[in-house]
Amino acid sequence: MNRCPACGTQYADEARFCTKDGSKLIPLPGARAPSTSGAGHPTPARGTAAGRAEQAPPVSPTNLVDQVLDGRYKIVRKVGEGGMSFVYLANDTATTDRYAIKVLSHALSSDQNAMQRLKREASLGMRLAHPNVCHIIRMGETQDGLVYVVMPFVEGEILSDRNNRKGTLPLAEVTRYVTEISAGLQVAHELKIVHRDLKPENIMICKSEDGTERAVVMDFGLAKERRADAELQKLTATGIILGTPEFMSPEQLRGKPLDPRTDVYSLALMTYEMLTGKLPFTGRTQQEMMIARLRNEPVPLRQARPELDLPEAVEKVLAKAMQRNPDDRYTTAPEFANALVAAGGSGPKPGDSGMLGRLFGR
Repeated sequence: MNRCPACGTQYADEARFCTKDGSKLIPLPGARAPSTSGAGHPTPARGTAAGRAEQAPPVSPTNLVDQVLDGRYKIVRKVGEGGMSFVYLANDTATTDRYAIKVLSHALSSDQNAMQRLKREASLGMRLAHPNVCHIIRMGETQDGLVYVVMPFVEGEILSDRNNRKGTLPLAEVTRYVTEISAGLQVAHELKIVHRDLKPENIMICKSEDGTERAVVMDFGLAKERRADAELQKLTATGIILGTPEFMSPEQLRGKPLDPRTDVYSLALMTYEMLTGKLPFTGRTQQEMMIARLRNEPVPLRQARPELDLPEAVEKVLAKAMQRNPDDRYTTAPEFANALVAAGGSGPKPGDSGMLGRLFGR
């Protein structure tokens, strides 16, 4: 028998990793008689005290508090976890700067194909440095085989929490967030990276020291390149690519190749929800909502919340961004953001590029 060193769950001999937390299993002490070698001398089982002296169990990715990674990042506390990774707050022991450390499960880090793809993605993610993107700083591996990525530690309020807390957001606030999100997306799209899982849970609203806020796109370092291939499908099976059904584009639901217009579609759904507190497609189940996106037209913006008196021009911009056919949408995220700002009546004055110019490099 084997057991998980993190949670203690026991497994049969052939099992290698814990299905609950991904930890590498170790032999259960006393589960089987020690084998012999040489002149009949027993070889200590790994679960015994002598065995542990020869090979200590690996550090578990589920609890790294007080550990120091790479001789530099001291883990302070766990701040989140998912099916295949665990996120920690860490302090740089040299500079006291704070970082977010995403540690991958043993099951994922032992998949060579997935790791090869992730290393390539990380190298691209390191080029995503932008005020509106939480990018990968580096990727590393511990002596125990734990693979991790280092990112800036971003504090603030998750957009989904703000949506739930306020119900609806003012048009001016929404256009500002959309403009900032679009600026971050454009940096990635120029590197031929599509986020694929754009949703309110992946946007952090951060407050600067001067009290101003900005929207930051999260989980971009593990986003995927545009082209779909066998490696990409294998990585999807491992759980790294996790599209959220409520915000997936029709082409994503159909498993078609994706380009920046799929992120434009998801951003339009997010914009609609920020303005109305609702999604433009309804259904009793996620499956019904996905089918509605493939077959039905979205509920017009002003019909969803007529009491808010939103401009007709904004409704038209969102309708275009939510077209089922990508060819009928805005080509780029900045194009969508510019149209939304103009429709909302908060566009730059003639001769003044304003916020849009600063964000999009004009």
